[in-house]
Amino acid sequence: MEISQLYQLFKKYPVVTTDSRDCPTGSLFFALKGEHFNGNLYAAKALDAGCAYAIVDEADVIPADDERYILVNDVLTSLQDLAHEHRSHFPHPVLQITGTNGKTTTKELTAAVLSQRYQTLATEANYNNHIGVPKTLLRLNGLHKMAVIETGANHPGEIADLSRIVDPDYGLITNVGRAHLEGFGSFEGVVQTKAELYDYLRTKAQGTVFLHANNPYLSPLTEGLTVVSYGEPGGKGCLVEGEVVECNPYLVVRWRRQGCDEWQQVTTHLIGRYNLSNVLAAICVGVYFDLEEPEINFALATYQPKNDRSELRQTAHNRLIVDAYNANPTSMAAALSNFAAMKAPHKMVIIGDMAELGEASADEHRKVVEQLQADSSLEEVWLVGKRFQAVNTGFRTFNKVEEVYEALLQTPLEGRLILIKGSNSTRLYTLPECL
Repeated sequence: MEISQLYQLFKKYPVVTTDSRDCPTGSLFFALKGEHFNGNLYAAKALDAGCAYAIVDEADVIPADDERYILVNDVLTSLQDLAHEHRSHFPHPVLQITGTNGKTTTKELTAAVLSQRYQTLATEANYNNHIGVPKTLLRLNGLHKMAVIETGANHPGEIADLSRIVDPDYGLITNVGRAHLEGFGSFEGVVQTKAELYDYLRTKAQGTVFLHANNPYLSPLTEGLTVVSYGEPGGKGCLVEGEVVECNPYLVVRWRRQGCDEWQQVTTHLIGRYNLSNVLAAICVGVYFDLEEPEINFALATYQPKNDRSELRQTAHNRLIVDAYNANPTSMAAALSNFAAMKAPHKMVIIGDMAELGEASADEHRKVVEQLQADSSLEEVWLVGKRFQAVNTGFRTFNKVEEVYEALLQTPLEGRLILIKGSNSTRLYTLPECL
């Protein structure tokens, strides 16, 4: 079936699923394949559960005379092409966000700001890959006036591929840092891959980027693009400038738009000075799209972080800063620096391995240990994972998170402020219930 035909079918049945356990009545089931699964084998189950049609790429799963099966060359490609086709009929602004750190937080903040005035579609959670992005775009409907699409990558060319699907009008790269070095090969590879968003926008008649003016790596890459910048006071030509007022524990920011003498001040529910650039990015997008100061401030003040990203949690025994969704050398250094500046008695960190760093892994884990050793405010340091165990740290180390559970059962912790940070694979996000 051609994409044009599939799109006509989608307009009649505008709900898409890739999970045979979640099949809304009248939806389209896309039988995706993976390393350990084959959705073609579940097409019949999806149809029995309520799907109107099943899109498959293996002819032998199609029963004779059952017109509910649609055969395509490749299901994933068809899903992506369908999303691109659907997006091409959306007449309103589409903003694509990527970056090493902060892209999900920036996406959430930006969507919160824009939603004060516009019906805004935004990527759910961090579904920012080759499957999540098309599924997000296929949620666009006639009520939406804006779309904020997050895209992630762990190898070269991925942002270029996702940009072709999203076809953004605007782009925002939060930053570039030392992450996924195993896939990118080097820091330069990270920069080049993120800049694929800029490369795509150059193909647009009026490609526009929102730029953090204080970032030395991104500014040189914007030649040929319309640039709308934001940054700290003193930067030239910034549409929005702002700075940290305090951060103990919550981030308080003051900001103003270009040409305005009056400062705005807003108290967020974010933890970490490193979130300043994320906040300013959202403000800049809001100002660009004509939102007023009270609307922007309200959105920032009421936004509650989630998904284990810089969350402050109060348990019956301790205060926790849970930043355990992901970790790389750049975000780890920023989180530890911020924690060192926080004033509190009985400070402790539980830090997990950083994944996907390739040949740089040993050196980067050693740097983290050196940063921890230099922080005299810490009463205790627990390190989790084989990569940290390989470093001669002098700190208490654990092979895996289950060993931390056992230690907490033997000696419960009380009255502490604890930073929990590590790559998702270390599963430190399961610790708060034990603390």
